[in-house]
Amino acid sequence: MNLTIENILLVGSILLFISIIVGKTSYKFGVPTLILFLAIGMLAGSDGIGGIKFDDPKLAQFIGIVSLNFILFSGGLDTNWKSVKPILKEGIMLSTLGVLLTAVTLGAFVYYITDFTIYESMLLGSIVSSTDAAAVFSILRSKNLALKSNLRPTLELESGSNDPMAYVLTLAFLTLVINQDLSVLSIIPLFLQQMILGGIGGFAFGKLSEIIINKIKLGFEGLYPVLVIALMFITFSATDAVGGNGFLAIYICAVYLGNQDLIHKSTILKMFDGMAWLMQIVLFLTLGLLVFPSQIVPYLGIGLLISVFLILIARPVSVLLSLMFFKMKMGRRFYISWVGLRGAVPIVFATYPLLAGIDKANIIFSIVFFISVSSVLIQGTTLSIFAKWLNVALPEEVKPIAENDRYILNLPKSEMEEVSIPFDSFAVGKRIIDLHIPRSAFIVMIKRNNKFVRPGGSTIIEADDVLVLLLDNEESLKEVNVILDQAVIA
Repeated sequence: MNLTIENILLVGSILLFISIIVGKTSYKFGVPTLILFLAIGMLAGSDGIGGIKFDDPKLAQFIGIVSLNFILFSGGLDTNWKSVKPILKEGIMLSTLGVLLTAVTLGAFVYYITDFTIYESMLLGSIVSSTDAAAVFSILRSKNLALKSNLRPTLELESGSNDPMAYVLTLAFLTLVINQDLSVLSIIPLFLQQMILGGIGGFAFGKLSEIIINKIKLGFEGLYPVLVIALMFITFSATDAVGGNGFLAIYICAVYLGNQDLIHKSTILKMFDGMAWLMQIVLFLTLGLLVFPSQIVPYLGIGLLISVFLILIARPVSVLLSLMFFKMKMGRRFYISWVGLRGAVPIVFATYPLLAGIDKANIIFSIVFFISVSSVLIQGTTLSIFAKWLNVALPEEVKPIAENDRYILNLPKSEMEEVSIPFDSFAVGKRIIDLHIPRSAFIVMIKRNNKFVRPGGSTIIEADDVLVLLLDNEESLKEVNVILDQAVIA
């Protein structure tokens, strides 16, 4: 079947529906949903029963980049700065030095066992050097794993922030493969430019996005997530246009926004949570359609050998060396090593050699695809087992609740209070978003002139208003009263 404008929506929606239904029951059998999405795409492809002909690496790469924007941005929004701050140094070391060491170690192994040139070997190592945000985020959250001592923030920070490093290394070694006369030292300026401009762009656009979201008056709640999508793509594209790393920029921008008070933040978080899942499904279905299983079979042996070396040697060595100067129990270091999931990102990066037309592009793509599948199957299905075995798992009943989960889950509060606003209160004339009400308290209703007003972030507080609050405890009420400046309990 050839994909046309007339049937692409029908075929796409059917594949999406099947993926959701199959994915819903997949964990009963211990199979990660991402593998199921990939398998459905392969079955629907030209080598499968669907017979859909799709051989367009450029379109697949475009879909991959758009999907990664949503996945990384959603992961950044869910990153709580308070939980990340204590392990920021460890996360940065894993996402930079750890990625570099993985790429070099695996590249050296590939060079030793294959007929690849050193640059081709390093290119393959670079493509699979980062842990995959889509795989880590979805598997950790769908398995509902509770981990000790900031392990989960460490894993999510690493997976969300290490793709930029792998991306830079992939572009650098691809350049060296194409231009054999260049030296390794020539990639250092590219690396510095990408990282520095990416970091600056992410923080700058984060600050700018916060101002735009909170100051602009759209009138409709549903437009705010659309606004954030526009800001996300502007951040990525503008940073990329000036030579910075767009993936790093959108992740930093999202982390900043996720830890600020935003108008309609609950709506924004819920939308991006859903979009992240949609993009994961679309991305894996697309990559499944792009793959020709018959072309992968000849490389299963070498692919398995490289995959085993990556899982058992390259990844653990890079993690242990990256964390050697930090105080951390060995069991936690080994668990971080085991959660080195490869997924869609390496496959997307593997399309760059295809589009560049280098000699071994198809071989690299096939090996990378096998590495990603085997990683998710082997590591993704055993995360819970290894967490218990290495004694890093928490009992489910003591699992802490993430800050942003309060927005998404609409958790009930234990107390309700009414607070009246005197004419001389600090809050009079100010928007709710500007008051920075603690997250342990929600303003659920405002009584004004014998009428009820539904509050939103842009709602302006007036004198004699009565705020109906849902609170975690009495301490939350005290915090609110301090903010409202001597407000009186009604």
